[in-house]
Amino acid sequence: MNWYLDVLKKYAVFNGRARRQEYWMFFLFNIIAYIIVAILDAVLTTQPLLTGIYALAVFLPTLGVTIRRLHDTGRSGWWILIGIIPLVGPIILIVFYATEGAATDNAYGPNPKAVAAY
Repeated sequence: MNWYLDVLKKYAVFNGRARRQEYWMFFLFNIIAYIIVAILDAVLTTQPLLTGIYALAVFLPTLGVTIRRLHDTGRSGWWILIGIIPLVGPIILIVFYATEGAATDNAYGPNPKAVAAY
């Protein structure tokens, strides 16, 4: 849960780097929260009001952690636009997200694994 809250605290931070664990744990908790909100929305018969509000609320944090994840692999945040290409684009992005980040400092900042050790 701390991974989810840490990303929300960095609400609109698009610089720096994000580890794989930070990205995937945020993704997991985001999906869980979305399912809970969707169920609540269905029970209250307010569909799609609450899910829409939740999606808008986490749009910038999701974009921020995604761009920081791409930075960790040494890619610009503009690579997110490759997801527009049907079928192939999202698969390429998943590979980028799952790829281990650069072990040394890169143009986007220090290695987050090394920084966390201090």
